[in-house]
Amino acid sequence: MVWSDEVRRDLEAQHEERLKRFRILVCIDGEDEGYRGLQYAARMGGAREDCDIVLLYVRPVDQGTGGLQVRVARENMLRWGLELPGIRRLKKGLSTLVGDEEMETDWTTVTSHTDIAGDPLGDNKIEYRHPSGRSIVLKLKVAPDVASGILDQYELGPYNLIIMGSGSSGRSRLRAVVAPNTTEKVTLHAPCSVFVARDLVAGKGHLVCVDGTPQSIEAAKEEAIIAARFPNPKVSAICVAPDKASVAKAQAIVDAIEKTLLDEVNFQLKATYVGVGDPVDEIIKAGKDYSAIVLGGSTRSTLQRMITSSIPLDLVRKAPNSVMIIR
Repeated sequence: MVWSDEVRRDLEAQHEERLKRFRILVCIDGEDEGYRGLQYAARMGGAREDCDIVLLYVRPVDQGTGGLQVRVARENMLRWGLELPGIRRLKKGLSTLVGDEEMETDWTTVTSHTDIAGDPLGDNKIEYRHPSGRSIVLKLKVAPDVASGILDQYELGPYNLIIMGSGSSGRSRLRAVVAPNTTEKVTLHAPCSVFVARDLVAGKGHLVCVDGTPQSIEAAKEEAIIAARFPNPKVSAICVAPDKASVAKAQAIVDAIEKTLLDEVNFQLKATYVGVGDPVDEIIKAGKDYSAIVLGGSTRSTLQRMITSSIPLDLVRKAPNSVMIIR
């Protein structure tokens, strides 16, 4: 698509403005974990003036509707009628964030539509704007598959965090390589941080994993910044030593992280831990007592992460609770 200079300037200005805000993309599929992830987003910044929350439902291309039916269906969509796939689920998410009375008195709405080749309804959204500057967006998006729709939506962002539910764990590495599910695809390819909600219980804090590398140090800083958005944030850190001879080095790493967070971002860790053995096993064992396990994304290429050992992806596959990959 070729943009005029005026449209291009408007888009660039919008992008720059969005970079100043904390934007969360919450993927809704109708399952409970998606709504738990939305509640997590609301606790993180739902009432803050600098936070925008976008609820996304991805539907497949539908070529079976035509003529008058398309017009009527689109009118229903713009009024958020309940007949079309995804609308009911998005409205349920909206009611989690804002009550009907507040929505009617305090928020204004802006609707938009984008034609999509081969689909009669295209992409549709309603943006709810609050006088404080906050916005909540409901987006019904067309895509060949859910993962593609989520990643395409990021390009329309940008976003600081993608939240998605995943009720399953324990998938083998071979299965993840041969037939990655939506969660694994998004975790592999998303340019921003990804939070995978699984048996999410709020209020138990986060366990951030560090290994002394610059990437893990930056991930710990970013986690502290994100955690500070919650009321009464609780974050602990763990470093896993491969053997008993390396315990002192691992202890020095968590001690250094604790000091770095206090000195550079004014954040106090709740506790620090040192594990010994396999990193994934030790992190899962310690992380079961927390709302989420947090660690930095791998610096390997996508192909390398798919076919070789990758602690972040192994945790997404195996951990019984929520995992956040920081990028």
